[in-house]
Amino acid sequence: MKLLIVDDEQLAREDLTYVLQDCLPQAEILAAGNKTDALALCQSNPIDIAFLDVEMPDISGLELSKELRSIRQDINIIFTTAYSQYALPAFKLYASAYLMKPVCREDILEALENLRFPCVTEVKKLRVQCFGNFEVFYDGQPLLFRRSKAKELLAYLISLHGSSATSSEICAVLWEDSGTPEKQKNYLRQLISELRSTLETCGMEDVLIHNRNSYAVNPKKLDCDLYRALEQESNATVSHRGEFMKQYSWAEFWIKEK
Repeated sequence: MKLLIVDDEQLAREDLTYVLQDCLPQAEILAAGNKTDALALCQSNPIDIAFLDVEMPDISGLELSKELRSIRQDINIIFTTAYSQYALPAFKLYASAYLMKPVCREDILEALENLRFPCVTEVKKLRVQCFGNFEVFYDGQPLLFRRSKAKELLAYLISLHGSSATSSEICAVLWEDSGTPEKQKNYLRQLISELRSTLETCGMEDVLIHNRNSYAVNPKKLDCDLYRALEQESNATVSHRGEFMKQYSWAEFWIKEK
């Protein structure tokens, strides 16, 4: 998603950029301080939403919205202003929202829910290979894990298909009888922290779900060969038997249960 901020005040542009980054961390945010730069950016970029200040020295936001629409008909216009008297003219121009400065996160989120032209964005997912060796990819590149146990932890959670596992259950699977329970749980906390950091490097930290003393993954964030197989007929996994996450001994018991 591409966003355009147009405001003649630099501080206002920076403040709005900060709020938008919080609401839409994966969006590309462009900014302009005048009409010429705004039109040039709209010409060269498929802008989804333009956030326009109403009162600017060289042009009003109301007039600028018409010129932006002449370039991109389905652009969403959101006015940001300190003046309430322009609200009616703004909505006559089919604005998606009219927000009073300083714009807050809640205002932005509400406006995004009510866009005149809904933005269709590609949902990024981790691609997960479970049959054969377990591997994880993002944007075509392998995801790198500092410790093999952090990768194995993710593999086990993915094998549960969204179901939760307690810390004790995870420790029993990953280490069996090796080490004391206290040492295992301390190590697990380190692995969870490392796994979360690894996922954060590609903006996929919400793959991992933590509820009290249990952990799970969000299947909707994964493009996984295992999940596709489970959605098909029960014999869909027959050709893969004996090859499921073959680097992990516990995976043998998983496939037998299926």
